[in-house]
Amino acid sequence: MPYGQSTSSLADILERVLDKGIVIAGDIRINLLDIELLTIKLRILVASVDKAKEMGIDWWEHDPSLSSRHAGSPLEQENRRLRAELEALRRERLDGGEFPPRTAGEEPASDTGGGTTARPRP
Repeated sequence: MPYGQSTSSLADILERVLDKGIVIAGDIRINLLDIELLTIKLRILVASVDKAKEMGIDWWEHDPSLSSRHAGSPLEQENRRLRAELEALRRERLDGGEFPPRTAGEEPASDTGGGTTARPRP
């Protein structure tokens, strides 16, 4: 077939691949004296989002770095909750006049033993 005359354009081929999907699989093994040191298993799937969902693949919907709807891991959720509680305690102490508020990222002042004690809570 002469150059420039093709029965399928690149867009047609890409549309077919995305509609049907294509899987490329391979393994890389590194052995030393019959001892397996490293095995890397490669699995590549090229498909449209709709086709991937049909196959039950939807990991991007649950990945916090890819989805704005994801609430985060339990550790991240606990971290946010503890930060909110800490900020509430700081505001409560500020209302009592004990400590000035800290800005985000500010480290607490080191205790130099200046003889100050916290007032008892009512």
